[in-house]
Amino acid sequence: MWHWCPLAPGGHEVTVDLQALLSCTKCELAKNRQRVVVGSGPSSPALLVVGEAPGKTEDEGGEPFIGRSGKLLFQLIEEEVGITRQQCFVTNIAKCRPPNNRPPKPAECEACRPWLLDQLESLSPKAVLTVGNTATRQLFNVSEGISEIHGQSFELNGVRGIATYHPAAGLRSPNTVIPMIREDLRKLRSYVGN
Repeated sequence: MWHWCPLAPGGHEVTVDLQALLSCTKCELAKNRQRVVVGSGPSSPALLVVGEAPGKTEDEGGEPFIGRSGKLLFQLIEEEVGITRQQCFVTNIAKCRPPNNRPPKPAECEACRPWLLDQLESLSPKAVLTVGNTATRQLFNVSEGISEIHGQSFELNGVRGIATYHPAAGLRSPNTVIPMIREDLRKLRSYVGN
């Protein structure tokens, strides 16, 4: 079963092979991880948020987006989309931390892709949000960079999605990037029914 944190009121757990995921050795990232960061959130989320890979804080804490970037991202989601982190399932393309927080390599992303697609199918979110180049390219199968395609609408297995900048870029350049993230997130509001 996936790690739900917290379980949505009236929600249910979806049975998947969590043990296989937690013991996965399909790529080199398994060698140095502290833990597999599966993801967290309700079983029927309004939004599936997909990032690149766990960082140091997430590898230690066991949940995605629990550091400064995550705090910023969910503040913006709440302000612009009208939903809280508790209404989102949060995960990454790669489930293990790459060394020195480098972007995951294509083979590492491909090794984790079946787990992510299982999550998408099992959770049936109302919408998907990808943050950053790696997540957007891998999930929506595009080659353009985030600066070219942020805010564009995509569809994945019948679920509509939007790509936006990674919140770490917003921390580095708040005056230019945060307004663009806000604009992208406002487009999600109609997808989740708020």
